[in-house]
Amino acid sequence: MAPQRPVDPFTERTPRVVAAIKLHRGTARRNASRFLAEGGQAVSEALSAGVVRELFCTADAVARNTDLVATADHRGVPVSLVTERAAAALSETVTPQGLVAVCDLVDVSLEQALHGAPQLVAVLVDAGDPGNAGTVIRVADAAGADAVVFAGDSVDVHNGKCVRASTGSVFHLPVARSHHVLGVMDQARAAGLQVLATAADGELDLYDTDELLTTPTAWLFGNEAHGLPSELAAMADHRVRIPIHGRAESLNLATAAALCLYASARAQRAP
Repeated sequence: MAPQRPVDPFTERTPRVVAAIKLHRGTARRNASRFLAEGGQAVSEALSAGVVRELFCTADAVARNTDLVATADHRGVPVSLVTERAAAALSETVTPQGLVAVCDLVDVSLEQALHGAPQLVAVLVDAGDPGNAGTVIRVADAAGADAVVFAGDSVDVHNGKCVRASTGSVFHLPVARSHHVLGVMDQARAAGLQVLATAADGELDLYDTDELLTTPTAWLFGNEAHGLPSELAAMADHRVRIPIHGRAESLNLATAAALCLYASARAQRAP
């Protein structure tokens, strides 16, 4: 039998809701070691990963997501009904879905992310846009990458926009964070990975790297506005440019990452 929920739903002033709302802020997330995942897809993946500690939902959301709520009940996750106003306060979207999970943080140490014999790793250096960062996690997951590393002064992977943009992929593969970019490069090489940097003036064209990409690779992707610092790109094993045939000045971070990661995935999986 499913646990009995309160007859009166929690409001935006209920202490547990107030505590969860604070998780919109990075400092509160770090202090509590918790973050929020919103929407059916993200909550479902978080439940599968076993990281959900409480599920807040409106009555309408319960009616729309009966299987998901039943899964939470079965796993012993507290399911708390909330008012629409409380759901809006818990949400960071224009149209709240009425379904928000409080989850354990999912990032791991760099050592854990690079453990074993990784074949493909995405390294985001000074990534500032959470939407782009979350999309890169999604792309890395789709391309079969072994891990994503947020290096330097990059956005928090637990940022709500980043979590939403990953569409659940943040729960699928190891995500690590390190402020020391050179240390990330050193540990990547120690794990058997070559380090390739994306650069507009790279000496290699992505179209001509099929043989090179059969080797286990860590791709370095730079900041959306400024790319990789030239001195950092110079420390990579190779600098790779993505050809632009039209008049566009450049590609955004997520698009560049998709092209490079899928080029590696194709080369590594070639018969």
